[in-house]
Amino acid sequence: MKRTDLQQLIAGGENSRVEFKRDDVRPAALASEIGALLNHEGGCVLLGVEDDGSVTGLSRESHRAEEWAMQTARDHLQPPVIPSWEVAEWSAGTQVGIVSVPSSAPDKPYKVRQGNTWVTKVRVGTTTRDASREEEQRLYQRSGGLRYGIKPVLGTSPLDLDSRRLLDYFGRVRGDSEVPEPDSPQWFALLRNLELAVEIDGATYATVDGMLLFGPQAGRFVPQSGVRAICYPGSVPDYAARADEDIRGPLVPLGGANDIIYEIGLADRAWDFVRRNTEVTAHLEGARRVDRWDYPEAAVREVVVNALVHRDYSIAGTDVLLAIFDDRLEVRSPGRLPNSVTDEAIKSGVRYARNQTLVNFLRDYRYVDARGMGILHKVIPTMAAHNGTEPDFVADEHSLTVRLWK
Repeated sequence: MKRTDLQQLIAGGENSRVEFKRDDVRPAALASEIGALLNHEGGCVLLGVEDDGSVTGLSRESHRAEEWAMQTARDHLQPPVIPSWEVAEWSAGTQVGIVSVPSSAPDKPYKVRQGNTWVTKVRVGTTTRDASREEEQRLYQRSGGLRYGIKPVLGTSPLDLDSRRLLDYFGRVRGDSEVPEPDSPQWFALLRNLELAVEIDGATYATVDGMLLFGPQAGRFVPQSGVRAICYPGSVPDYAARADEDIRGPLVPLGGANDIIYEIGLADRAWDFVRRNTEVTAHLEGARRVDRWDYPEAAVREVVVNALVHRDYSIAGTDVLLAIFDDRLEVRSPGRLPNSVTDEAIKSGVRYARNQTLVNFLRDYRYVDARGMGILHKVIPTMAAHNGTEPDFVADEHSLTVRLWK
């Protein structure tokens, strides 16, 4: 690292990706900072820099400082890591050691030795602290070590799933010729095999995914399962909303013979809100009347379904947000993108599935592109053909927002 780059880094102060430390701190203190950065978005620890940004430099030879930092990362982190090491010259006889870790560390959560126990550390702004249970759970989920959707929903049983929708799925959607009698042992076994139910200590519960897909009271058992739909009169959020609805219910519809739909699913209800709160113009193509909505139905459906399928359901207290403004429509999905996935990568067609069971079922209902590339092959070209605009994809630490322009 050049001295000018180091100056700029120090001038920016400590933040969620940069920590200042002396090189004579206890190994556990250095390990805590490295572990927290690994569990966040990566970053670096500058050894030989005081909290106020003044540079005192390494107090030992650079190769000994490197050996100490590497040994600390091996002995005090689980799993052990080998961070990057670099030495930057600050002035004659003064060096700064730079311990760096990547943003795409695969084995989250990284734990730090604290006495005889191992503790998960997280980075919050300029501070490092112990992770809460929910934060640790999300780290496991991001690394693929925990599938939140197969967790049991305590206080439920498979009887809390809509047998009408399930029978419709097995018969009309999947085309099964024989289906067990609902509530029979064979029925329960089938639901367990599909990860819609799980057995623990002799009791069978509906899973989170089962409740999201087929639970008529999904909002009661999984409160973060709905869509908050708001229509604003201007281009910014306003208390004087034109419409404000909490949309609840199972993800999938209830159908019947000849593909007649008796009860629509959650994504269809979200589109119905858009249809009722946006304008439509009509023109004739020959003798046929053609309606043209502010936003094309195919693009809206795809964006809403993606938000429902790929959101982080371990984040309680927040729904998918569908917001209509006078110049755009926004859909915000709770949860940061998984490791290595960026908003630009999404536009290029990268595929990821946080909730694979939901993806599988909604693909059966043809809500999800079979190739998993609905953004690239449906949303972007549909908006271009509709009005020549390109959707925005804005990812931050807590959510992904997709913006369609009117």
